[in-house]
Amino acid sequence: MAKEAPGRNGFKYRSRYGIIILCEDEKAQETLFYKLKAEGYKIKVVTV
Repeated sequence: MAKEAPGRNGFKYRSRYGIIILCEDEKAQETLFYKLKAEGYKIKVVTV
């Protein structure tokens, strides 16, 4: 992978990858959150 030059403001962008899982409700979201966290995944909760 080629090194990318910093932007004009000096910020060095770093690619990140993720997925979004749509849940039926808040309880399903909570259950899945704790399951994936227990498996070692880095998790962020999003509500829209």
